Amino acid sequence: MRRLDMWKRMAAMAALVSALAGCSTVKGWFAGKNAEAKKATEPAELVDFEPTVRPSRLWSVDLGDGERRVGTRQVPAIADGRVYAAAGENELFALDLHTGKQVWRHRVEYDKKTDKGGPMRLAGSPGVGEGLVAVGSLGGDVLVLDAATGAERWRARVSSEVIAPPAIAMGLVFVRSNDGRISAFDAATGERRWFRDHELPSLTVRGNAPLTIGPGVLFSGNDDGTVTAMAMNDGRVLWELPVGLPEGRSELERMADVDGAPVLEDTTLYASSYKNRTLAIDGPSGRPMWQSEHGGAGGIGVSASYLVVANASGTVYALDKNSGAAMWSQDALARRSLTGPAVHGDYAVVGDFEGYLHWLRLEDGALAARARVGRKAIKGQPQVADGILVVQNIRGDLAAFRLD
Repeated sequence: MRRLDMWKRMAAMAALVSALAGCSTVKGWFAGKNAEAKKATEPAELVDFEPTVRPSRLWSVDLGDGERRVGTRQVPAIADGRVYAAAGENELFALDLHTGKQVWRHRVEYDKKTDKGGPMRLAGSPGVGEGLVAVGSLGGDVLVLDAATGAERWRARVSSEVIAPPAIAMGLVFVRSNDGRISAFDAATGERRWFRDHELPSLTVRGNAPLTIGPGVLFSGNDDGTVTAMAMNDGRVLWELPVGLPEGRSELERMADVDGAPVLEDTTLYASSYKNRTLAIDGPSGRPMWQSEHGGAGGIGVSASYLVVANASGTVYALDKNSGAAMWSQDALARRSLTGPAVHGDYAVVGDFEGYLHWLRLEDGALAARARVGRKAIKGQPQVADGILVVQNIRGDLAAFRLD
């Protein structure tokens, strides 16, 4: 009996050891699954590669306070060899495109009679045209300056914050406010000529599409996934077309914003949506020409043969301009909160949440070069003129690059 009891105790101990070992195995199995799930949601790590092109920094300027966490995606405007950029507080700068040398600097004076809540926060992006530069504020202010000297011409107020760059054409300044209203002001006097409201969905992506100028026509990408063509002189709607369809059970699933500027090339208008859909549209008639199930809210890069888009997941696509067919995709930058792409020579360029710029070969999407503007995120789409790429991060660092 004693020997039998001893064997029973030894069997029980063996079973306990086995059970403990099994628990460890199961725990490790679940830990592995959790680690895989966590990795799948984290930004992709940057990989080493042999650069095939070398971007050189021409200049960099600290503008002071940037947009920080406001989420307005500030971008500079480039015209006539100058770069116009707004600081996050109440300053607007004009710089030489090739040297970064300051041409003028305008500090907005606080008007106690009309302004409330302190200095004007110029968290929007400037727009340039017809000898003027215009910018909006978080308080709904519109400031218009002489582009050559920086002298103030006039200021006005609209119904909500202005974070999209104003557009200037045909003697009018067009301002889109965050409540969906577009207002047209006389460029010489600041008198309001007309306004048009557009109903907003309950939930939208933070940001507004810059207005696009056509011959007598104003194109607007909207938060409900549509694009509208309006007559410049009176705001009359000429046509409206859905780009991204707001489908899904929840408000989050239905977000379909067109937040990147529609691009007009000859008579073809290209627009892309947060719903991962891009359309080519006949500008005069509003007739769809083709559609692609790849797209994003951040804007479109346009080359001679391709459109380049980046979706919310961080995959970059090149689309054939004639058909919308995907020519290549690049997912090495997944979940890195990419900006809308710009085309810089033979390369597409995107910025990311760590302040890096990434150059991808237009030919095949391969990683070609990398540079860092600073340690803060780049939210706004890079701008290119005269072979120079200019970009602004959320801290207020402005930098220019040329390809060697």
